[in-house]
Amino acid sequence: MAYAITQTCCTDASCVAACPVNCIHPTPNEPDFGKTEMLYVDPRTCIDCGACADACPVDAVFPVDKLTGPLKAYADVNAEYYADREPSTDTGTSSPNFHEWAPPVFDRAIPSDFAPLDVAVVGTGPAGMYAVEDLLLHTNSRVTLIDRLPVAGGLVRYGVAPDHPSTRKIGETFARFHNHPRLRMRLGVEVGGEVSAAELSARHDAVIYAVGASAARTLDIPGEELPGSVAATTAVAWYNGHPEIAADAVDLSAERVVVVGNGNVALDVARILTTDPGELENTSISQQALRQLRSSRVREVVLLGRRGPEHASYTKPELLALTQRDDVELVVDTHDPRIERTMDAASSEDKAGLLRDVPREEVDWSAAPDPERRRIVLRFDSAPEALLGDTRVHALRTTGQPDAEIPTGLVIRAIGYHGEPVPGLPFDERSGTVPHSGGRVEGSPGNYVVGWIKRGPSGGIGTNRTCAKETVGTLLDDAVAGRLPEPTRRQSKPAEIASRLLLRKS
Repeated sequence: MAYAITQTCCTDASCVAACPVNCIHPTPNEPDFGKTEMLYVDPRTCIDCGACADACPVDAVFPVDKLTGPLKAYADVNAEYYADREPSTDTGTSSPNFHEWAPPVFDRAIPSDFAPLDVAVVGTGPAGMYAVEDLLLHTNSRVTLIDRLPVAGGLVRYGVAPDHPSTRKIGETFARFHNHPRLRMRLGVEVGGEVSAAELSARHDAVIYAVGASAARTLDIPGEELPGSVAATTAVAWYNGHPEIAADAVDLSAERVVVVGNGNVALDVARILTTDPGELENTSISQQALRQLRSSRVREVVLLGRRGPEHASYTKPELLALTQRDDVELVVDTHDPRIERTMDAASSEDKAGLLRDVPREEVDWSAAPDPERRRIVLRFDSAPEALLGDTRVHALRTTGQPDAEIPTGLVIRAIGYHGEPVPGLPFDERSGTVPHSGGRVEGSPGNYVVGWIKRGPSGGIGTNRTCAKETVGTLLDDAVAGRLPEPTRRQSKPAEIASRLLLRKS
């Protein structure tokens, strides 16, 4: 019986490396890698060895005959990816007809007498940890790992929804490097505060910045600054217990909440706000947030998307999971005839097609939400025009057929993340990234970037592995070629660096 990859796939390709018959695609050397929402097992060539399941850091791989409930659909999801793909040409033998292997690639040349590098990595999220993993496993570098927060984990710790424990498990994979003998971890140290970028550069051969994109994009519409208008970055940090977010940052006194945006983060927020708090008790959710959810008055969450259902930003696995919930009613607002036509004409494999059997309703926004049920309303082809209210939000005016004024006391803006400047490094305000070439910061020798601060807020957890490989490769090329600046204040022992950082902090 073949294996299948399911909803929580992180696309870091650990399973690809483990598979002995090359039946998991797309692989990192294939054009589609990083463009698909997940990886897929070919059931025609899988030999049921289980190596992929053992290697998966997020427990996303299961035998097909063990799939139950919402995961059963993934047997077909995996098979459909290969419906029009041939494994290989016939070899004329009785051997299994496996996918062809790509030729081996040796893209790094490190001299045998390569001296150990002292590298600082700023940020303990996935991008930073994939860079740390590469440095520790493939070079003899000494790494100082720095984070401004008192707890390591970055986006895995404070960005993944608490009801996705499998996705969070990749944090355990990263944490095994925290005690590596060539790594020193310094938490609660902010670059630009306790230590400057110039000081880090002076004490290390190279510095890799993996600081992510922590700011929220703005709607730029009237009323956006009213109380009751909250960025999704705040909402996500609130239910994950981020130390910099107030326990009362999200007011749940309104019966209807509007989430502007329909990406995975928007679905996360809608799901958490409508889930029975009892089901969240044994998750990693903030206890303060859980107490507020128990007394929440929220009964309806509206997801507002400016384009049609075929162009929604969420991934199919996340939408599929939402459609299979039996504890919350899911409704599509059919205010515009184009929405129904799109869903009816779509393939069952498309995002719009997944909504074909979801109940449809032309929602009457003048009616209050039903206090006896929880529901999520998907409103497509509708953009926000203004948040209405004098002292706080009481409604959101949107476009549509016709335009609508949706009564609400809480609007959560989930339209994307944006990077913030790193003191001492160049910054492109438009893209929210640090200008670079292959991860090498422009005009700043010895400094490198990885993750969202490098490429913008795109791609999932696993995308950072390929991104980190490029950056670390560029760093090593520079080191071998003698292009790294000589540290001007190198310490003789890593402990002395730690003492310096801790002294500045105290």
